[in-house]
Amino acid sequence: MPIPNDPFWQLPYASQRMPLLADNVVSTSQPLASAAGLQMYARGGNAIDAALATAIALTVVEPCMNGIGGDMFAIVWHGGRLHGLNASGRAPAAWETARFAHLDGMDPIGWGSVTVPGVVSGWRAIWEKFGSLPFEDLFEPAIRYARDGYLVSPTVHRQWQKQVPRLSGQPGFAESFAPGGRAPLPGERFCSPGQAATLESIARSKGESFYRGELAAAIAAHARNTGGYITEADMAGHAADWVEPIGMRYRDLELYEIGPNGQGIGALMALGMLERFDLADCGRDSGRALHLQIEAMRLAFADLYEHVGDPAHMQVSSAQLLEPAYLAERAKLIDPDRAGEPRAGNPHSGGTVYLTAADRHGTMVSFIQSNFKGFGSGVVVPGTGIAMQNRGWGFSTKAGHPNVVAPGKRPFHTIIPGFLMKGGQPLMSFGVMGGSMQAQGHLQVTSRLADFGQNPQAASDAPRWRIKDDNVGVAVEWNVPPDAVEHLRACGHKVDVAPRFDLEFGSAQMAYRLEQGGYLAASDHRKDGYPIGY
Repeated sequence: MPIPNDPFWQLPYASQRMPLLADNVVSTSQPLASAAGLQMYARGGNAIDAALATAIALTVVEPCMNGIGGDMFAIVWHGGRLHGLNASGRAPAAWETARFAHLDGMDPIGWGSVTVPGVVSGWRAIWEKFGSLPFEDLFEPAIRYARDGYLVSPTVHRQWQKQVPRLSGQPGFAESFAPGGRAPLPGERFCSPGQAATLESIARSKGESFYRGELAAAIAAHARNTGGYITEADMAGHAADWVEPIGMRYRDLELYEIGPNGQGIGALMALGMLERFDLADCGRDSGRALHLQIEAMRLAFADLYEHVGDPAHMQVSSAQLLEPAYLAERAKLIDPDRAGEPRAGNPHSGGTVYLTAADRHGTMVSFIQSNFKGFGSGVVVPGTGIAMQNRGWGFSTKAGHPNVVAPGKRPFHTIIPGFLMKGGQPLMSFGVMGGSMQAQGHLQVTSRLADFGQNPQAASDAPRWRIKDDNVGVAVEWNVPPDAVEHLRACGHKVDVAPRFDLEFGSAQMAYRLEQGGYLAASDHRKDGYPIGY
């Protein structure tokens, strides 16, 4: 049967990736991890089992982007509704605000950036609620990769080696992840027997050993011995939270995100502003469409940096930031022809891995975990393979700021799972990993589906833009049309065209529910991964 002459099925960009069509799918950035998920489907497991086996394997085969010492979030469609999970950790009890008041910002690496890891609590919580296979089964592929070793890919080597000079001086890093003073070479086998033992302990105890047993004691002892802050009490006091996702309607779709302390609300705010513009009329990949998206996202970022943190400490709520009247006022600040100077508004008071899996029973999961910047803090607990995250870097040291560092507080978070609904039914679980690129990526993917009718693989293949962390400069990929680049510069944007293979534009994974049944799964050509079906 010929491919239908339907814009949805077109693949107009220079990518060699094809979408996968299957009843059960898993898609992530690393093929060995995707294979772990496929093994769970073959055992009769569901999408949650596949996602967890994939996530656990990713801590082994892509350690330069996530780890056992990180955090995770998820959005799950199951039983006719969305469920949100926030498994991000909190600041140690010793992190009194006054301790950091003299600093311009938090430490980017070392113990001064380490918050309590939440990922293991997230694995257990999502399995307890939705999993079908025994917990221990989900760890088998990862333990095998860690004990027997795996061949390192060129992309992972490149990301790994880039971090070695910066982190080699941190306690435990070189011994665990750069034993020869370098990252493993492409095609070289890397083994991590300490991580295998750690995963066996977590599997056997269902995570208890990590928070209240031998692994918690090892983390606390390493902190005491090397100038850290985390204690056994900090570890035992952690818990993951089930939360209601927040959403925004855009055209005929609704995008859902986990609310603060994450940045997902930024994508919702930007879409709420863009709802007032006709992007389809601007033309796909046009400079005018890109300009409007960039300006809306910059305004959203200005609000994020001013107002968002741990929701228990925010002066304004998510509802106030998403209030239609407020977003309408913000949208008025967008000049269709000129780049503005975004500032925070005043609402009315009252390095990461992403994966997705979906199964034939209709369960879909959008799942993300991270150590933040690559390996994270660089601190590694000896003999365990546990690389500690540097999420504490996300705190502010500014007195009175809603995101100011304080004991037991969650920092502002960049990692966000996304989920699209249409007509009250699930449409697509997706994410675009990569620091501040994530909210921007969610906006760009949603717009491509809603405004231009593109399929997920095309939306992933399309050239991306990225607002830099100063919220002023803009980077675009090498294949953004030259006339679009010139249009942005004519509008006053400071635009840099990135070289091909630049890794700063995120990596998307998607599972799209087809009307006729089954899924279209897509994977980003910017990383090693591809979707697998069963």
